[in-house]
Amino acid sequence: MTGAMTGPEMHALIERLYPICRSITGDGVRRTLELVGEHLPLTVSEVPTGTQVLDWNVPREWNVRDAYVKDASGRRVVDFRASNLHVLGYSVPVSGVFTLEELRPHLHTLPDQPDLVPYRTSYYAETWGFCLSRHTLDAMDEGPYEVLIDSTLEDGHLTYAEHVLPGQVEDEVLISCHVCHPSLANDNLAGVAVAVALAGRLADPYYTYRFLFAPGTIGAITWLARNDTGRIRHGLTLACAGDPGTLTYKRSRRGDAAIDRAVTHVLRGRPHTVLDFSPYGYDERQFCSPGFDLPVGSLTRTPYAGYPEYHTSADNPGFVSPEALADTLETLWQVTRVLEGDRSYVNLSPYGEPQLGRRGLYGSLGGRSDTKQAQMAMLWVLNLSDGEHSLLEIADRSGMPFAVVAEAADALTGAGLLKERA
Repeated sequence: MTGAMTGPEMHALIERLYPICRSITGDGVRRTLELVGEHLPLTVSEVPTGTQVLDWNVPREWNVRDAYVKDASGRRVVDFRASNLHVLGYSVPVSGVFTLEELRPHLHTLPDQPDLVPYRTSYYAETWGFCLSRHTLDAMDEGPYEVLIDSTLEDGHLTYAEHVLPGQVEDEVLISCHVCHPSLANDNLAGVAVAVALAGRLADPYYTYRFLFAPGTIGAITWLARNDTGRIRHGLTLACAGDPGTLTYKRSRRGDAAIDRAVTHVLRGRPHTVLDFSPYGYDERQFCSPGFDLPVGSLTRTPYAGYPEYHTSADNPGFVSPEALADTLETLWQVTRVLEGDRSYVNLSPYGEPQLGRRGLYGSLGGRSDTKQAQMAMLWVLNLSDGEHSLLEIADRSGMPFAVVAEAADALTGAGLLKERA
């Protein structure tokens, strides 16, 4: 397994993954997971076409080898080899000669962003099409054009993978990211890279960590249909993790789950946005569907559709930065530190304030730049350690960093003044 990845190393992984043509099924997903598997041991699942998964069925598998629109001179006006975004996702095979008028219903552009190629799909309605810049379309004459989409749509499998890092307990933290988008760097290769980096940084955790790399929507639904979710205590979907925007957290359906409080605590004091749950977005909406109601929130930088590059050819490796990736990773790491260290304690000397000096607790703080804060943290922990308040609740109420409160609890436990609630 890899060690802790740096921002440049995460960016390099994105650059390796970027050229692969991915969709909700197919060899592009498999190749993506092969590259992820160079960093993490993965368990890969292949679920056959037609398998019922909750209210859905696993679709047919789609693969594409080549596609183009050629003008009369043989020049590829639209070329899959130049960018896999040029093909409408899940296009059925087509071969023929068309006039521009005949082609127009199958051509997708962005009139308001005429230099960019859009990302479009048609997963569950059999059709075909091409995506191109508006400038390219405007320069096309009436044709005729030779058109080819060399694709297959046939019975196969849906592929997803998991990396599980065992902890001291079987209770789980779920980290989920989607692997179905083609050449889009922020949405969501950045999420994949940060998930890989976080998995490599964790060692001997308290919780068991499950990293899920699956196609969006149908992948999460398939995983939920095939797995017991009873051990999941905390979870996050991770997406759009490398753009220049500030971090955004969307709460779980519960709204006050421990993961909601942990993330908002870590984000406190820095520019950020916190959103209430809504049943639209990434796969948190599957994990938070009412039958499961799992404590899963969503962490992004700029949310979906919130930046001009979203679902366009401008979402390329140059749009994401090593610095933003590293910032997202560090934020996630701090969230895991809160989840790992959050406990409830009982004050063993609850009648009046215990004398800390004769136990060497004040003396142990000598020379620290944060001596006053550390002393106050001890007093807060002693006062609220009634078995009902967790360290995270104490940190929130006192306005202190979780790490300072947890350190105070360790010192008080060592001095015999606290015990962890059974």
